[in-house]
Amino acid sequence: MPLTFFTHNAYDAHRMHDGHPERPERTRAILAHLRETGQLAHFDERKPRAVSENALKRVHEPLYLRKLVEHAPQSGLAMIDPDTHLAPGSLPAAQLAAGAVEEAVDLVLTGKTRRVFSCARPPGHHAEHDTGMGFCFYNNVAVGAAAALAHQDIERVAVLDFDVHHGNGTVDIFKDTPEVLVASSFQHPHYPHRYFDLERPNIVNTPLPAGTGGPGFRKAIERDWLPALDRFRPQLVFISAGFDAHNDDPLGDIQLKEEDFSWVTELIVASAKQHCEGRVISTLEGGYNLEALATSAAAHLEALSD
Repeated sequence: MPLTFFTHNAYDAHRMHDGHPERPERTRAILAHLRETGQLAHFDERKPRAVSENALKRVHEPLYLRKLVEHAPQSGLAMIDPDTHLAPGSLPAAQLAAGAVEEAVDLVLTGKTRRVFSCARPPGHHAEHDTGMGFCFYNNVAVGAAAALAHQDIERVAVLDFDVHHGNGTVDIFKDTPEVLVASSFQHPHYPHRYFDLERPNIVNTPLPAGTGGPGFRKAIERDWLPALDRFRPQLVFISAGFDAHNDDPLGDIQLKEEDFSWVTELIVASAKQHCEGRVISTLEGGYNLEALATSAAAHLEALSD
């Protein structure tokens, strides 16, 4: 069964100011690399549908959702926070990015596929229940996790986040939802400086000091994530796949290589095979050096597609 690969050319219409690191070239670089290497031909490539209103309301405050729509500009840019801006094409792109993960849940839980990757932007894991920040508007992975829990046969899902930045939005949304395990590795101290020290039975924070390389990262993941997954026994696993922990990324100081992203993906897939028939849904988060992003995503996809 081939990996399902979601992407859409509408993501190119989400543009912030010139020089902004979260730019259309990110998904373009991944797609170009996958085409050049022939890897993309092995996937079931699809265009996602826009997210449903119900799916967004499960994880975001209705007032926040209305404000996003009201602030969406007809031209130019509208500021959400100093690093996050709406362009005319931003919300349609964000609706597709969130919709891809919602749709992935249906495909996986009906047995039509077992693994999914959403090559989407804008990212989502910094979006909290009532605010957007850190380049994010809708929390894509949270939309998927909540959609999975809406299925009567799903009682426990895990979200595993290996971005260089803490997945504060996902933690905020699920901090009081014991049915969702959220495990996040991240550079610390570093943006966004929120929820990194929150203590909850279902929250696993793995802070990494600047300069941490592959061996330190692997040791921390094995120490923190594996016991939590074995205790929790998720019925579906989600990945917030951030590649800005790469050594060459300009927005962080963690020194991972492509083989580290392959390793952590293999670990996640092995755990998913043990607990939930190998069912894994991954969505793109960070990664801002285009070459490192493309090769790291390819390594992740090779391991994800088993």
